[in-house]
Amino acid sequence: MPRIAGVNIPDNKRIEIALTYIFGVGCTSSKKILAEAKIDPNVRAIKLTSEEINRLKEIIVKNNTIEGELKKDRMMAVKRLKDISCWKGMRHAKKLPVRGQRTKTNSRTVRGNIRRTVGSGRKGAPAPK
Repeated sequence: MPRIAGVNIPDNKRIEIALTYIFGVGCTSSKKILAEAKIDPNVRAIKLTSEEINRLKEIIVKNNTIEGELKKDRMMAVKRLKDISCWKGMRHAKKLPVRGQRTKTNSRTVRGNIRRTVGSGRKGAPAPK
């Protein structure tokens, strides 16, 4: 099982798809990475040589923000919005939808308002003795 950027890449998947298991690498960026490394996207991850894996590691680490660093950047961006107390920051702080979604009927689980369906309220007939 190849290990790139601290993530175990699945063996039986095409390398184009397997690279997307790294946080910060999607389909488009995996195609660009493979083109730069001159690796066929249809090759299974288990069939890569150690030289090809090293090339992939170098390209991914050099050109992309991935894993912990990317998560830290995202967290700092949200923290900045909260600190300046703008609208988006306030919505993040209250754990409500940020991008203008409605909250009257949707986002119940986010708001903590989980409604459970209940029967008609009638009790069944008593059991005969």
